[in-house]
Amino acid sequence: MWIYEKKLQYPVKIKNPNPRLAKIIISQLGGPHGELGAASRYLSQRFSMPDRKIVGILTDVGTEELAHVEIVSAILHQLTKGMSEEQVKNSGIDAYFVDHTAGIYPQAASGMPFSTSTIASTGDVLADLHEDLAAEQKARVTYDNILRLVDDPDVKDPIKFLRQREINHYQRFAESLGIAKDALTDKKNFYYYNPAFDKV
Repeated sequence: MWIYEKKLQYPVKIKNPNPRLAKIIISQLGGPHGELGAASRYLSQRFSMPDRKIVGILTDVGTEELAHVEIVSAILHQLTKGMSEEQVKNSGIDAYFVDHTAGIYPQAASGMPFSTSTIASTGDVLADLHEDLAAEQKARVTYDNILRLVDDPDVKDPIKFLRQREINHYQRFAESLGIAKDALTDKKNFYYYNPAFDKV
């Protein structure tokens, strides 16, 4: 199942370190709408899906989100590599620095460490797919907010790529929702419709 190509899905070549930007971009690693949570969510949800096509889409998107963890981590590393003591003090990354130096640690921009509480996996096909649609939009909004605060073209370029992939993933999940509704309707699956609930 796994084939790992030892290069980033999209190149990251940042010439000017800027720990201030790293402090906000880190949210897309371990924040509430970040890539680590997305990968974990989709790779967990796929086991409950009623159709092999949906399983395939969740597997594809979940593994791509792992590639995005790698891209965001590369951005963070390049933004903090070789930062001076003065940069640490003046960028607002000093609290992070005390705990992690320039290591990559998944957390939100607020400083909250990554939590599995951001992962929704209910076993209900429709609930999970609607969650996935919302998750991709929330990730897009986070990238939008990051782009509002970034002026370095070397940083904006991979962020724009990641933002576009959120839109593509949203479209894949919309396709999955259509497949799921058809599959569940054909089987009269209670997740989609159960006449017994009408009697309540």
